[in-house]
Amino acid sequence: MKGKVIIISAPSGAGKTSIIREILNSGLNLEFSVSACSRPKRKGEVNGKDYWFLSPDDFKHKIEKDEFLEWEEVYKDHYYGTLKSEIQRIWDKGKHVLVEADVYGGMNIKSHFPERSLSLFIMPPSIEALKTRLIKRSTDNPENIKTRVEKAKEEISLAKKFDAVVVNDTLSKAIRDTQHAIRSFLQQGD
Repeated sequence: MKGKVIIISAPSGAGKTSIIREILNSGLNLEFSVSACSRPKRKGEVNGKDYWFLSPDDFKHKIEKDEFLEWEEVYKDHYYGTLKSEIQRIWDKGKHVLVEADVYGGMNIKSHFPERSLSLFIMPPSIEALKTRLIKRSTDNPENIKTRVEKAKEEISLAKKFDAVVVNDTLSKAIRDTQHAIRSFLQQGD
């Protein structure tokens, strides 16, 4: 079996985490790719499960050695990225990789594996619905919500660059649509 990569991207609040949780439990021979980051570990987080925690210097060193498929400096010295070794680790286990990445990261990963990857964009039903979800989550202040909504508009404009778009109007339908797209892709070439 030649391993494949499933890339799921979405604006914040579009429901990708809920969809990914269900996809990983649906028997599709997928394993979640753990991202690397250089921010401090939070209470309860586990290295290699939540993130691969690296110091900013270690992260920069890995960038210099071209060890990332994609990476981004989100805040000063707070880097996030997808390690090439993480993809290989999962393939070596005979599984396909499921990567959660921001929109730009998702497009970067796709460019590394154009034939071996499926990029899915999880689309909120509308910007207003997205804003309502962000408010209901109660994890952001009004200024952060405004910033996330503005970023979501930019990200949504890039949805057409993905292989498929799944509208998350009803979570159960979005999960089924995502499973169907992934299952169809994984069966190709087998």
